[in-house]
Amino acid sequence: MSFTLPRYFLRFHLSFTSRTASTRAKNNHGYLFLAPKANTTKFTTASIPGDKPQKLSAEELLVVVGGGAAGVYGAIRAKTVASNLNVLVIEKGKLLSKVKISGGGRCNVTNGHCADNLVLADHYPRGNKELRGSFFNVHGPTDTMSWFVDKGVDLKTEDDGRVFPVSNNSSSVIDCLLSEAKCRGVSLQTGKLVTSASASASGKFLLKIEKRTLKSVELVEADYLLIASGSSQQGHNLAVQLGHSIVDPVPSLFTFKIEDAQLVELSGVTFSKVIVKLKLENVQRNIPQLTQVGPMLVTHWGLSGPAILRLSAWGARYLYSSGYKGKLIVDFVPDLHVEDLKSMLSQQKNRFLKQKVLNSCPMELQLVKRFWKYILDREGLVGDTLWASVSNSSIVSIANLLKHCTFEVKGKGQFKDEFVTAGGVPLSEIHLNTMESRIQPNLYFAGEVLNVDGVTGGFNFQNAWSGGYIAGSTIGRLAAGNANLVGAL
Repeated sequence: MSFTLPRYFLRFHLSFTSRTASTRAKNNHGYLFLAPKANTTKFTTASIPGDKPQKLSAEELLVVVGGGAAGVYGAIRAKTVASNLNVLVIEKGKLLSKVKISGGGRCNVTNGHCADNLVLADHYPRGNKELRGSFFNVHGPTDTMSWFVDKGVDLKTEDDGRVFPVSNNSSSVIDCLLSEAKCRGVSLQTGKLVTSASASASGKFLLKIEKRTLKSVELVEADYLLIASGSSQQGHNLAVQLGHSIVDPVPSLFTFKIEDAQLVELSGVTFSKVIVKLKLENVQRNIPQLTQVGPMLVTHWGLSGPAILRLSAWGARYLYSSGYKGKLIVDFVPDLHVEDLKSMLSQQKNRFLKQKVLNSCPMELQLVKRFWKYILDREGLVGDTLWASVSNSSIVSIANLLKHCTFEVKGKGQFKDEFVTAGGVPLSEIHLNTMESRIQPNLYFAGEVLNVDGVTGGFNFQNAWSGGYIAGSTIGRLAAGNANLVGAL
């Protein structure tokens, strides 16, 4: 494994087993690297002597771990506030990869129907109490939308509050962020992994960065560190190395697997409004959030849609501990009282005695024929049954089934547009007004690396934008203040 040592800010006297190495400098992405001559033996980690790093520049460095929404947004903000600050973003994969796939490739930027911060905070199963403070006041959905519009990304707000670029293409958002980063002078490096971090007595961070393809290692000393690595283990490991604890991550935002051969026949059927209630053996008390209202979709493996996804988010930890098994009770006609429903069905019977039940679903219910057949099949009413043959007890049973239809949840699927976890660095360990660690000075967090997750609808990205903006602003102000102090000296 070979080493390249960036000018931020290391100078090591490299010694070899059989010879004394000389150094040569080369430029790479704006950094000066010190590396062994080509004809010398390459180094392993054990070959690095313990000399104290020496700073070669008066300029300060911010290293951002993670090139997602929070990391890139935070990097841009820091560089905007402090143009003198060197900002380096390290990403192990592709930049803004989740931005690219979110919203079916359209990128659900934020939610435009939550002007009230208390209402907005209620969309975060983890973080709903903590985010009621100043967090969204500093940079909320309106600020996010203004930022992108000012940068040339036209946005639109759909009926459910989700905000998308007018282009309906996530590349509009990605191109905007990358262009702004480049314009500001942010250095973006991919294919690299920050594998270790430690803080020196002087408060600097010594980072070990591995390049995945060439198996080389860089050692970087940074003045500020922003961990915005999403739910990846990388960020959790670094947080622990720097003294933080981690709330064990579990999946959030997923679909329900339902074992029901008849339900499979309904794949693709949607319901504009249902009430779904989750019953779990390990949860005996009443939890209001385990009941959700909204649209639902039947898939070839079970149930999905906004109502199910919200339920999975609020029930994430309960579902995890129950092995993703439980009972789901669905009200398919939430705007009708059960007695009114019974009366409607009785009237339907009296009006269409000689018609087949299958061909004569009450129009007011607005149920597709495939689903009506499913309900009748569950009640044992075959397709040729006439309304005249339907007993009053069957009418009561049909009404109860439409209001309280029970499904056995046998597991979880995944929501292809979101990869969200519940868990991460506890919010009690950071200052939300600055995003700085309460444990380690000059260490910051933003985005999903924290124990914050939102329901579907643009809320997870808003957490990323807000946290990145606050962290970047704080770091930028500190760096600008230090630069002014040095200038005055």
